[in-house]
Amino acid sequence: MTDKVIESNNVTVYGTVTSKPEFSHEMYGEGFYTVYLEVPRLSDISDTLPITISERLVQGLNIDVGSTLLVEGQLRSYNKYHEGNNKLILTVFARNLKTTDQDVKNPNQIYLDGYICKKPVYRTTPFGREITDMLLAVNRPYNKSDYIPCIAWGRNARYSENLKVGDRIRIWGRIQSRDYQKKISEDEVITRTAYEVSISKMEVFGGETEEKKDNSDEEPEE
Repeated sequence: MTDKVIESNNVTVYGTVTSKPEFSHEMYGEGFYTVYLEVPRLSDISDTLPITISERLVQGLNIDVGSTLLVEGQLRSYNKYHEGNNKLILTVFARNLKTTDQDVKNPNQIYLDGYICKKPVYRTTPFGREITDMLLAVNRPYNKSDYIPCIAWGRNARYSENLKVGDRIRIWGRIQSRDYQKKISEDEVITRTAYEVSISKMEVFGGETEEKKDNSDEEPEE
């Protein structure tokens, strides 16, 4: 079962550590830490991603600000109760980890095999780019699932607009971070960060395969 889950949710990211490991939580006597990794794109823009690391993987590694890490794992989600609401939190859960300065051709890759769990929403940006927002449920053992926001662009956006809840799809792409502003009161606006998967290729079971190479690195509007 575990092998099947790994096959349906696979992430590889490589980048520079921007924060020291900070204790996150403990589960079944095992401690977990969070670090943030700055992962470069094709342009000068970078994505800063949260990485959850078991204390077993941290031992023997010199993880400090400025060091470079190659992380293999899964993109996971959990709900956090905050200010009276449940907030979906995303993190890269590391399964393998190593410090390296090797040249990585594609430093941000993700593959997911899951199910549409919310009606896709098609929209266009003020710049005329076509986008479809989707929420993908990817199964885990013990009747758990990860709920992962995904964005399709252009031709993929037009195609996925018509997908239905329950449709099974495979996607390939990258994880991106996006800052946005939220108005708290008339006088207070705060900046928050959202994480989502930008789709470069998708395959619908029983349907067609759609692919769009996205090299623009343009962020979607909130």
